[in-house]
Amino acid sequence: MKKKIASLLVLVLALGTVFAFTGCGSKGGDDENVIKVGATPAPHAEVLEIIKDDLEKEGYTLEIVEYNDYILPNKGVTEGELDANYFQHISYLNNYNEENGTDLVSAGTIHYEPFALYAGKTAKIEDLKEGAQIAVPNDGTNEGRALKLLEAQGLIKLNKEAGFLATKVDIIDNPLKLDIVEMEAAQLPRVLETVDMAVINGNYAIDGGLKLADAIAKEAGDSEAAQAYANIIAVAKGNEDSAKIKALVKALQSDEVKDFMNKQYEGAVVALF
Repeated sequence: MKKKIASLLVLVLALGTVFAFTGCGSKGGDDENVIKVGATPAPHAEVLEIIKDDLEKEGYTLEIVEYNDYILPNKGVTEGELDANYFQHISYLNNYNEENGTDLVSAGTIHYEPFALYAGKTAKIEDLKEGAQIAVPNDGTNEGRALKLLEAQGLIKLNKEAGFLATKVDIIDNPLKLDIVEMEAAQLPRVLETVDMAVINGNYAIDGGLKLADAIAKEAGDSEAAQAYANIIAVAKGNEDSAKIKALVKALQSDEVKDFMNKQYEGAVVALF
């Protein structure tokens, strides 16, 4: 009986060792030949798919992990589960670092997605009635960006001191008494038909089947937003100069990727390299 118990203990310890090594192997950064990147489905994950073969030729395997929110991809990089993420603009990253005490940095600028105002129950700005509902993203810098687009259409006026961090409390003039509905960015395309209009992030608009050409209004390509909201590759500070991150950025900043963006997204995704 003692021999059987001893044998079972040896087996349990052996299995525990196997599971331990298996768990460690799933962490980002453990294999220098694997690049594990978190991304939202469109356009980021779609763009990453384009460079898989190029990276393979350089000796790297690209693993794409898709997310449908803006928090988990940054947690994944901070905790070492991911080597990098590709879903956010630089202003969001800076705000995230400030609010969470993290130290994520940009390893490279890739593209810009114009914010746009889409029609829901009301087709034109001039048809908006008093109290009409306009939905906007509720996260950090994106709400301020949405409100600035509404301001550019003459619908509201914002406190200048609020800048891109404005929320609806910073509206100082609202002639139509518009009901600004703050909600999670990913939900905006889904609720579009229930509100009069919505300002939607480029990636979620694409994912929701919306075309920039059909938007009521959009950010100008030469606007301040084009620089402030450049989408980047984010990594933990100190990893931006690693060989595999440099290979990732180089593959993304290619003519092949630029051509894909131009053809696939018809102006909804603009290369910045």
